[in-house]
Amino acid sequence: MRNKKSAELFKKTIKIIPLWTQTFSKSHLLYYKGDIPHFIEKGEWCFVWDIDGNKYIDYVSWLSALVLWYNCKEVNDAIQKQLKNWILFSLASPLEYELSKKLTEIIPCAEMVRFGKSWTDATSSAIRLARYVTKREKVAVCWYHGRQDRYIWSTTRNGGVPKCVQNLTLKFEYNNISSLEKIFSQNPKEIAAIIMEPMTTEEPKDNFLQKVKDICHKHGALFILDETVTWFKLSIGWAQKHFWVTPDLAAFGKSMGNGMPISALVGKREYMQKVEEIFFSWTYLWESLSMAAAIATINFMQKNKVQEKIYKIWWMFIKWLRTLIKKHWLDQCISIAWYNNQSVCLFQDYKWIKAIQIKSYLQKELLEKGILWIGNLNMNYAHTENIIRKSLVIFDSCLGILQKKISNKTILKEIKGKEINDIFRIR
Repeated sequence: MRNKKSAELFKKTIKIIPLWTQTFSKSHLLYYKGDIPHFIEKGEWCFVWDIDGNKYIDYVSWLSALVLWYNCKEVNDAIQKQLKNWILFSLASPLEYELSKKLTEIIPCAEMVRFGKSWTDATSSAIRLARYVTKREKVAVCWYHGRQDRYIWSTTRNGGVPKCVQNLTLKFEYNNISSLEKIFSQNPKEIAAIIMEPMTTEEPKDNFLQKVKDICHKHGALFILDETVTWFKLSIGWAQKHFWVTPDLAAFGKSMGNGMPISALVGKREYMQKVEEIFFSWTYLWESLSMAAAIATINFMQKNKVQEKIYKIWWMFIKWLRTLIKKHWLDQCISIAWYNNQSVCLFQDYKWIKAIQIKSYLQKELLEKGILWIGNLNMNYAHTENIIRKSLVIFDSCLGILQKKISNKTILKEIKGKEINDIFRIR
């Protein structure tokens, strides 16, 4: 077995940890059931090594939290320097001011800042603040914004969510302004805010973001952008500068600290000052190592024009990968949706083969040839042109094998019973 140690440890771990790990997106549900890696031992640059010593080019990138690279010296040095002074204190740390000031300088809507540890911290606090400011309860959404009940009730994993919560969250369609107008017309003076990502697999059309903002303000609601996923990817000022739209509040996280656990709620002073009147407080909000990491990450990105370099390499990768998909006559069942430095491979049923089976077989081949992949192509600064070229050679081989298995109708025999679980998808 290629992954003998991993398999042995997995059998022990699954008995005491549900799903074997802490995050759905890292669990065995997203991997085909075979001789695969389950545990990563170390990371360097854009590579990871599992506990059996197998090396992979990582296109998961720490679920997009890794924007620079594993073991980035500049970030590590900042963490180690702060660690000598310790992690948490009984009063505020100067790093809180330093990082807050930096965010107010580069994010258009950021007049004041509060920090969290996770995506959910930032988005849930934004909603609580909007409800307090507007004295309303309902919220309009069009995507996923964390693990709170108000979002999870609409997924297939909604166990334990009170039914009364469902009536407080209303869903509209991206790039469909009439779907949002309908929500406001059917719920007059009841909508506290809309929260949305500025883009996912498509860009806003016909000035969509500004129209959403205008509708919110017309009806007395707050406009909240969830930039946890778009973060540093579009520009150093995030999507607000890229799309020329300034929200009332915005949530950030993921790559802000190159993977360290930190998030931020930022926004206009008139709303953010109200944070003093709601409960936004818990023990680890200002943990200093993550703040030091975030400052170092932002400084490095500003100095080295990280976004521009990532975008150039990312576009080269996507262009050639699409060419390879067509080369192997797989464009009827595989396509690539993009949203700047991230891409999602989309799969469709093809004749007698289900989409999930096609994806499972491709993942199997990629893993065996040294690419860690769950469907997304999450790019970071360490994915250089040489690494992309090596990756394209591997994709070429794997797509060719996939095409042959489909043509000779042997794919089902090899993959049956080992398919990836189709866990809930909201994006």
